[in-house]
Amino acid sequence: MHTSRAMPALRVLHADSFRARLLGLLALPRLQPGEVLVLKPCASVHTCFMRYAIDVVYVDRDDRVIKVVPALAPWRVSACPGARATLELAAGEAQRLALRPGSHIDTH
Repeated sequence: MHTSRAMPALRVLHADSFRARLLGLLALPRLQPGEVLVLKPCASVHTCFMRYAIDVVYVDRDDRVIKVVPALAPWRVSACPGARATLELAAGEAQRLALRPGSHIDTH
């Protein structure tokens, strides 16, 4: 993954099947700094049954960030029409990585 500036190496996890996207982080250990879960295709997420907040980053079909939701609390829903993929990160990671609308990210 990268933006227009140098970004630290990230451990990228993929959720690209219906089941994997449905379970999302509920089926995984808590994300650590430097880890990201990529849900593809995906334009909305929920944090039902989660015990901690996460950062949510939506990207379009060109892998450009179109929306960043910092620290989405448990039991919330977020959506972004036009998003092709959604990245879930530990709360605070989007800011640490300087992810903002217009940043380019390789989600492969």
